[in-house]
Amino acid sequence: MSCDGSVGRREESQTGNGNGNGVVASSRPLYASHRLRLNPNTDHKPENYDDLQLEFSPSVFSSLERYLPPSMLNVSRDAKVQYMKEILSRYLPEGERTRVQRHREYRQKIISNYQNRCGRMWRKSLSLPTHKKKSLSLPRRKPLHRELYTIHPTTFFVPSFIKAISENTEESLRSIISEPSPGVYTFEMLQPRFCELLLSEVENFEKWVREAKFRIMRPNTMNKFGAVLDDFGLETMLDKLMDDFLRPISKVFFAEVGGSTLDSHHGFVVEYGKDRDVDLGFHVDDSEVTLNVCLGKQFSGGELFFRGIRCDKHVNTETQPEEILDYSHVPGQAVLHRGRHRHGARATTSGHRINLLLWCRSSVFRELKKYQKDFSSWCGECQREKKERQRQSVAASKLELFRREGESMI
Repeated sequence: MSCDGSVGRREESQTGNGNGNGVVASSRPLYASHRLRLNPNTDHKPENYDDLQLEFSPSVFSSLERYLPPSMLNVSRDAKVQYMKEILSRYLPEGERTRVQRHREYRQKIISNYQNRCGRMWRKSLSLPTHKKKSLSLPRRKPLHRELYTIHPTTFFVPSFIKAISENTEESLRSIISEPSPGVYTFEMLQPRFCELLLSEVENFEKWVREAKFRIMRPNTMNKFGAVLDDFGLETMLDKLMDDFLRPISKVFFAEVGGSTLDSHHGFVVEYGKDRDVDLGFHVDDSEVTLNVCLGKQFSGGELFFRGIRCDKHVNTETQPEEILDYSHVPGQAVLHRGRHRHGARATTSGHRINLLLWCRSSVFRELKKYQKDFSSWCGECQREKKERQRQSVAASKLELFRREGESMI
């Protein structure tokens, strides 16, 4: 992304890429000089991009469109797409785009086999003779609970949560939410039945993984157990969860870190207990807003501990007493916090604990952050440094005032 209008400013020339008049055409984008807005145009209704085959989620384009300069809001959708793709190509370098493409292919392999009740063979993805491909078909398995793959509010969520989201006011949201420590919000969210179904679906997927001897990617670099829900077909449901249920909350409580412009996610489950991960070290998430909900089962220990919100510069600074919170998981109860809120998980001492996590991200916030130096609106240490500068400035002003008054009396 770019806020300075420098997207794609380089001009490339290639032999044979002429315009018919002997002049080599420039690849410089038509709208390269336009700048993004600093704040979204909340009155503008974005285009729908769901029907396009895009490198990024359609919701990313819809969200970014609100930041387009006024002169671009009335151009064709194709022109908007081209401009936003140029911005996003800078945001995601070539190496990262290659990684994304490979992951897309990896995910398609899983979905085409796990989601297909006949269990397709990998014939299209393997360059082997046909007589050898037959022995490489994956075991047949299908999802257990198809109802999980489309969001159903009344069966997924507790009534109080649905009511608060439907009213969609700060007052209604605060009525169901507790804040045990600054920046950490808890509330009842998931129905017990939904938790049971999701646990069952994850177990079914893991059985398929073992039978197929398929090597899956784990949720992150810290967890060795668990599964990425997006990878086996739940991406659309989780997108809806973020867009319709988490963004309204984040808009109120996390506006300063892009809470109103969340446009992508990473959804997964983590598993703790015997023969699983035991604990999780002190860290920050790769998200703007993180949802963490315990699904069950029976367990002891595993408390979350929070130690304050920090920007990159201050991530290793000391914790202040008021920033300390230890939180005990309750099945179905959600914890919502900034991704930059430092935290970890204590050892699960007995039983088996599984949690659903949704890392919600804002591509707009991430781009704008590149041009910011002051994060005192959310970083605890930046806030303390700012207050100290203000205190020193006031003290210096008072000292200068006393000095002048003393001179005037001589």
